[in-house]
Amino acid sequence: MSKRGGFPGGMGNFGGMNINKLMKEAKKMQADMEKSQEEIAVKEFENSVGGGAVSVKITGEKVIKEIKIQKDVVDPEDIETLQDLIMTCINGAMKKADDAVADSMGKFNIPGLM
Repeated sequence: MSKRGGFPGGMGNFGGMNINKLMKEAKKMQADMEKSQEEIAVKEFENSVGGGAVSVKITGEKVIKEIKIQKDVVDPEDIETLQDLIMTCINGAMKKADDAVADSMGKFNIPGLM
């Protein structure tokens, strides 16, 4: 009598790897990724420009926590320079947060994730 359809070697093996072991590893990786994301979310990133004229502090979730502007930078006749300093400072802080996320998630080496 011929064997009924199904998977060679039964359901427990997938290409020579135990499916239960694979699932366990995937769950552990997911838990580790969630932990890394939580750690980054509460971490704070700072950036300053113009020799400290403008400084920004943000969270890993890119929530601005603080902006400091030195008084001598505020010139009503040159508002554009102050705007550029603020924008550059915030973008730099966000890049630091993005880099931290990339470094943290990069250790998981999942193709197509980033």
